[in-house]
Amino acid sequence: MSEVRIIGGQWKRSKLPVADRPGLRPTPDRVRETLFNWLGQDLSGWRVLDAFAGSGALGFEAASRGAERVTLLERDGELARSLKASAVRLKAENLAIEPADALAWMRRAAPASFELVLLDPPFGQNLFEPALRAALPLLVPGGLIYLEAPELIEPPAELGLERWKSGRAGAVHFQLLRKAETA
Repeated sequence: MSEVRIIGGQWKRSKLPVADRPGLRPTPDRVRETLFNWLGQDLSGWRVLDAFAGSGALGFEAASRGAERVTLLERDGELARSLKASAVRLKAENLAIEPADALAWMRRAAPASFELVLLDPPFGQNLFEPALRAALPLLVPGGLIYLEAPELIEPPAELGLERWKSGRAGAVHFQLLRKAETA
């Protein structure tokens, strides 16, 4: 078992265990640092969904930076238990871990309930567009979706998402997409 380190906020330098699972690739430190530079270091008042939590690096990073509520979804039972153990160890009262299939959970969740949805689905399962479609209704107007993929994904035009920022680190392409504000 390896680990990732939270890079900012109240739990800076705290370690999260990373189980040895096929396809599990925690978001690299450099990418997380860039993402939270884009978002700002203080996420006070934000409600965040980490839809394919895995190691929990993205969700814990958001919680560490003051997000009001962070929901982590993870369908692998062992990974979900590990996330819960880390939340208890850090006394993370602003975190909720749900052992659930991300797409099914998002399709039944309350609309307009998150400022930020973090999407880092397994790369080999072609979940990028279904995840974007499921996440979009969950955003408040002007809300953001973070998407991590092996290539730069062009969101379907009918979703009304605009690319706000994007970057690449090695084989990982990442971007922040903004939901158009309705008049």
